[in-house]
Amino acid sequence: MKFANDPTKMSKSAFVEQFGGVYEHSAWVAEKAFEDGLPSGVEPMITTLRAIIEAAGEAPQLALLRAHPDLAGKLAKTGELTAESTSEQAGAGLDECTPSEFAEFTRLNDTYKAKFGFPYILAVKGRHRVEILDNFRARVDNSTEQEFREALDQVHQIARLRLEALTI
Repeated sequence: MKFANDPTKMSKSAFVEQFGGVYEHSAWVAEKAFEDGLPSGVEPMITTLRAIIEAAGEAPQLALLRAHPDLAGKLAKTGELTAESTSEQAGAGLDECTPSEFAEFTRLNDTYKAKFGFPYILAVKGRHRVEILDNFRARVDNSTEQEFREALDQVHQIARLRLEALTI
């Protein structure tokens, strides 16, 4: 796979505009990748971006997790999600929740955030809302350490899917 535009030939502003949304509301990841030297392929880009986050430390990682919206949450209801999140959540049918499903998502979102200090994160592409609810119910009982790692892994999976969407 190749990117539609070669990242190694982009200005910093063009690169950040193109790749700054790969990690939700965290353009700092793309800025750091540009400063460190750009890989041109998808797999090297994924590896580079992931390494930046893994090396960043707990505080920036937590900020990255907190930048994600609730699944089927208030921002989705009011149309305030990023274009990427709107598309991903709609693709999983989260915009078609029944009132009881929406109420359960709201309850789980509140419980999860109170317990872990960041929103529940799942790469929802290719999943259905019933599967997502099952996963949500199971993960809310995890330890903080387990869930922090799982959330970061899910963020990396979301980034991979977003990068792949930028290819030709």
